[in-house]
Amino acid sequence: MDAFFASIEQRDHPELRGKPVAVGYPERRSVVAASSYEARKYGIYSAMPSVIAMKKCPQLIFVKPRFDVYREVSLQIMNIFFEYTDLVEPMSLDEAYLDVTQNKKNIPSATTIAKLIKAEIKKQTKLTASAGVSFNKFLAKIASDYKKPDGLMVIPPEKADKFIDKLPIGKIPYIGEVTERKMHKLGIYNGADLKKFSLEELTKFFGKTGIYYYKVIRNQWFSPVTIEYERKSIGAERTFDEDIIELDELLEALKSICDILINRIKKRNLRGKTVTLKIRYSDFETKTRSKTFNFLINPEYELFTIAKELLFTPVAPVKPVRLLGLQLSTLKNEDDKLTSQLSLDF
Repeated sequence: MDAFFASIEQRDHPELRGKPVAVGYPERRSVVAASSYEARKYGIYSAMPSVIAMKKCPQLIFVKPRFDVYREVSLQIMNIFFEYTDLVEPMSLDEAYLDVTQNKKNIPSATTIAKLIKAEIKKQTKLTASAGVSFNKFLAKIASDYKKPDGLMVIPPEKADKFIDKLPIGKIPYIGEVTERKMHKLGIYNGADLKKFSLEELTKFFGKTGIYYYKVIRNQWFSPVTIEYERKSIGAERTFDEDIIELDELLEALKSICDILINRIKKRNLRGKTVTLKIRYSDFETKTRSKTFNFLINPEYELFTIAKELLFTPVAPVKPVRLLGLQLSTLKNEDDKLTSQLSLDF
């Protein structure tokens, strides 16, 4: 979907149309959840601190998020997908992969299906979507971003290599700004440059992720569209209105985060073996501390004790803390003793 949250707000509030809109709150500790295309012209994107967004665009209009509405529209769109195929893999409220090789309407062209879906989304929701059509998820994802908004791009097999060779390295999924800068230092600016490096060289420079870079740039990275996923972790975190330095205040905040996480764990009937504490300081330095057990812990009785131990090990925070987060991973569903992780149908 194109600027999904912001587009819904502009659809429902005509006075916002054509104006720079940010979904979120203008408070000092807040971040932008989504931005309209008018706001993006000022360099405003999701996850940007609100104070920075306001500096970039003083006339920016903040709109309170309505996630219940976004979820409702997302479900409406997913139902359109299911009219064509059951092989739908949602990645978020506004993005999904569809495998239409064998589709319910027996339409031989994936491009035709993409056009029909886009038209139906526009008809039912009055929102635009962009589609990417190709023979693997990697290329389809890139194609979907290329001609936004309201775009449609097709990358057939015979054009894939030429397209990848010219692809800017920053367009490859999972290559962030830090990795992009590292690649630039190695003389890697596009797909053709990346292909010059051997598997051994890429794993030397980038670790296991180098395997992904090596295969994806050669169209050797294939993963099926799947309708279920394994939940690998569950967590909770809190950004404080004011930085915290006093240990008793940190413990009180940590306890409240534990209570939230325990509630989420109990609702899903989960247990786990690994507890991870995230600490983000006022200067945005972020540290994580983890402890793994050889048994499934009982969150209700053990989680806070473990979290306290992580807070003080190796040393208690010595700088003001902006955020605390807690995560339980290596999960197991208590209803299924035969599996080590939770599988959920979408």
